[in-house]
Amino acid sequence: MNVTDYTIKNFVLGCGSFEPVSISKWVKSPVSRMLQSLRNRLEHQEISDRTFAHRLCRLIPAQCPFERKIEFFGYVLLSIPPLCKLNPLYDDLMALRFRALCYLAEEWGEDISQYC
Repeated sequence: MNVTDYTIKNFVLGCGSFEPVSISKWVKSPVSRMLQSLRNRLEHQEISDRTFAHRLCRLIPAQCPFERKIEFFGYVLLSIPPLCKLNPLYDDLMALRFRALCYLAEEWGEDISQYC
């Protein structure tokens, strides 16, 4: 049993048996199928409306909003790393936002610096 199988079995799936775990069974769970359908929908979303592109650029932040630095009298006490990479749809949302920005810049010739 390799490290990946052990980790998935004991920490992700929560079962304690020592038989090898098939990753393909774990990946084909209903949650992963739902995430895959959402990814496909985001990937194939057509941006052909100016107001829709503006709305996407306003709703999807350019940077991860969760990164924080807690300071006390100018000294950093605690630094919370960005947690957006834990979101399984983060890359797809960033690609959708980028396509909306490109649509506004190329098709309408707008200044997109307000969204950066």
